[in-house]
Amino acid sequence: MESEPSAAMPPFVIAGESAAEDVKLQWTDAYVSRCEALLGEAICRRMGIFRLPAEFCLSVIVPVFNEASTIAAVVERLEGTGLPLEILLVNDGSSDGSGEVLDRLAGREGVRVIHHDENRGKGAAIRTGLQAATGDCVIIQDADLEYDPEDFRLLLQPLVAGEADVVYGTRYGHSDRHISPWWHQAANGLVTGLANLATGLKLNDVETCYKLAGRETWQSITPRLRENRFGFEIESTAYFARQRLRFAQRPIRYHQRWYDEGKKIGWKDGVRALWCIFLYGLLRRG
Repeated sequence: MESEPSAAMPPFVIAGESAAEDVKLQWTDAYVSRCEALLGEAICRRMGIFRLPAEFCLSVIVPVFNEASTIAAVVERLEGTGLPLEILLVNDGSSDGSGEVLDRLAGREGVRVIHHDENRGKGAAIRTGLQAATGDCVIIQDADLEYDPEDFRLLLQPLVAGEADVVYGTRYGHSDRHISPWWHQAANGLVTGLANLATGLKLNDVETCYKLAGRETWQSITPRLRENRFGFEIESTAYFARQRLRFAQRPIRYHQRWYDEGKKIGWKDGVRALWCIFLYGLLRRG
């Protein structure tokens, strides 16, 4: 039941019984209507304030490999969005105790845990998650703290509005972000530029973790996915592009971690990305 705003509360705020309840109420029709009445529809659109479809659910696939120190915080961040979520935690053969952490998290509402007996790679973990997903839309979330799920709001907007079929979050080309080393941006720019030539797209961050699409769109390409590691990023993009889907990009925040903090992608994955561009883009394999 909605409570009436207090004198100290802005008139578009709907208060619940707890902070978590307050966040969930921000996705209700009543909250959106109050915001539109106060600010106008144009401003609400720019702020990412919009209505979700009835019974909407977003599936979030989280590949986990040796992330015992961060995965609980990631789940808390996901829950903090207030979105109706199905959180699929895929333990990809972790050996640092992540599996035990995940089993404890499995008791939370909306959280499901799937275990791989051995490490297969990020792409393989995502395929497992895609096969299990039941939400209306699906997005990928890394198990570290580099990406902020609060950005889901802006990523979902063009998909819910029917203006795009696939939405990528971009870490580059805007000011609200940490500055990555020049070699990181240069390598990403090279891979993205070549991927654009091969697919006919004009993305500026093909290696982004945040790739969002409808579940049926994802599952239409799932049987064709073969890349077990980070080649998944190029492979999935090539298959999406081949279907002539409508792409959109939205800026996201990014806090890069370093190799001594557990970062796993390396130069061999960069070489594999170039091979995947040739294989799935130029050769149009699959």
